[in-house]
Amino acid sequence: MDVDLIFKIAGIGMVTAVLHTVLAKSGKEEYAYLTTLAGVVIVLGVVINLVSKLFDNVKVLFKLY
Repeated sequence: MDVDLIFKIAGIGMVTAVLHTVLAKSGKEEYAYLTTLAGVVIVLGVVINLVSKLFDNVKVLFKLY
């Protein structure tokens, strides 16, 4: 696993947390929750892509077609 991936996920989390805090303090709670949800969806997309690559590598390794 690459360290850049961990930093990317952590960066997305920090940006999402800051945006959530700023929007919540300005009274835009619904936008704050939507921002948090968008951050979670982006990270889940990255993780699902990696799991897909893992399964493809396992299929190739064990010659499962």
